Parts: sequence; structure tokens; C-alpha cells
Amino acid sequence: MPNASLIPQLLNRLRMRQVALILAVGEHGTLRKASAELGMTQPAATKMIQELESALGQRLFERVGRGQKLTPAGDSVLRYFRGMRGSVESMTRELAELRLGGSGRVSVGSIMAPSPNLLTHAIVALKKAYPLLSVDIMLDTSDRLFELLREGRLDVAIGRIRDEHRADYAFTALENEALSVVVGTHHPLGTKKTVRFDSLLDYPWILQPKGSPMREVLEQEFRMLQAPTPKGLIETASILTTTNLIAETDMVGVMPQSIADHYARHGLLKVLPCFIQHKMEAFGSITRKDRPLSDAARFFLSALHGSALQEEPSH
Repeated sequence: MPNASLIPQLLNRLRMRQVALILAVGEHGTLRKASAELGMTQPAATKMIQELESALGQRLFERVGRGQKLTPAGDSVLRYFRGMRGSVESMTRELAELRLGGSGRVSVGSIMAPSPNLLTHAIVALKKAYPLLSVDIMLDTSDRLFELLREGRLDVAIGRIRDEHRADYAFTALENEALSVVVGTHHPLGTKKTVRFDSLLDYPWILQPKGSPMREVLEQEFRMLQAPTPKGLIETASILTTTNLIAETDMVGVMPQSIADHYARHGLLKVLPCFIQHKMEAFGSITRKDRPLSDAARFFLSALHGSALQEEPSH
């Protein structure tokens, strides 16, 4: 565990030029190309890296052939420096909004499940309280949203968090997410009163990208049946793409129940009466502990969790 008393000393020795150099290495892959982009000689860049390594007490580069590559410690430093850059970019955007007479900016990333109700209600409440506020909304998988949050490109993420990240991130659960198996309205199984999961294995599938929590749940279901993951998958996190594909084919998709029910009510798809035994962990709001939230972002979190409490009796 690092000594907290060393942090001021490290901050005094850390120079923004060193941060820019490491970020450039991450962009270009080599110290030579990075130093050229910053208008530095390679010896000057090497000296700057050595000073940074001395301040951190870790080797950041190792020699490979005639070049150098980042060590595991260097990769870690690069991730945190990307977070610093994201925070500075976010600050710059917010200051620009304020300069133009707005009320700043809030960037929110969310998985699909909260979007029909929780996310919508929270955004409506936020805009009532901050009419001039600019709000960025991104929908993606939990793993991708977490990367954007770590890089400082999001103020708040709504998704799932892995246990190893809980020490550095604040997580407040919202609810569990039930999954539905969906097909087009014309699908041969669409009129069945019950559908066994293993009867779906003969059809082509659309699943979320590998590594996402929803994909992991479905892979557990396939393993339980001792069946391989279907070949020829279409992998997408896009609900719109999934809905369009099942409308034109006999493909099978999986999406959050809240989304599926909403689309089914409008006649855009059929929810199959098919039980998925494996469950997903609860999703919730995620923020970085090392980055202060704006008043508007704190209001958004309050509205988000307030909406969840209001909807709780219907579960």
C-alpha cells in the first residue's frame, strides 16, 4: 500500500510533459515516434522517462530489439494518464459550455436495461433542474463503459462492476436485470406457449460481444446444456440492429426484459416463453472515487436512484 505522505512529493516531481510523452507512446507504440510528435529528440525523451521512472520507483520501459516497449507498470501508468487526459478534456468541455452561457455538461454511459424507464426519468428530472445543461448519453456494454469511465470520458456509468474495481470506484446498486429471448413476429416459434432453450440451438443467434455480462450469462446457459456457443454468431450491442435482424430472419436474440417488453407492446418483436436459468448480477451507478462530481452530476445520481425507489413496488 503506498504511503499517502509520498503523494505530494510525487505530484511535485510529475510534469505534464511527461504525461504527454507517455500518452503519445500509447498512441504511436514507440518512444521514437512519440518524441518526434512532441518535437523532442529521443535522448531528451529518454531522460524525461528516466526522471519519471525515478519518481515512481518503477521501470516503465524495457528494451525489445532496437526499440522499447511498455512494461506492465508502464501499461498501468498509461491507463491512469489516459484518465487524467479524460478528466482534463471533460473539464475543458464544461468550461466551454459555461463560457457560452450554458450550465456545463454531464456525460452518462448506460447499459441497455435502464434506458426505457430509470435513465429516461432521471434525464427528464435533470433537464428540469438544469435547463441549459448539455447531456451526453452513450449506450454500451458494462466492460466498455467502465473503460470510458476510467479514461475520464464519462462522469457516471450505469452498469456492472467487477470486484477488483470496487476499491477505486463507488457503486450503488439499482436493480437486477431479467433477460428475454426474442424473435421476429413471423418466427415459427412465436406462437408456442412454451419453448425449451435447447430447441433454439438449431436457429442462428445474435448475442452481445464476448466479455459482456449478458454474453457470459448466455455462455453459461450453453455450457449447462453441454452445447457449444452457436457458430456463425452475429455479435452486436445494438438493440436496433438486433430488432431489425430478427424482423427479417429467423434469428434468435436476447435483450433485457424491460426493453423486450417495450418493443413487444409496439408489435416489433415476440418475447418467447423461454426460461433462462442463469441470472445477471445487479447493475447500478458507478463513479470514480478520485474525481469530484459536478452539482449537476450529483443531482442526476439522486434522480436516478430516486426513480428506482419509486418503481420498486412494481417488481
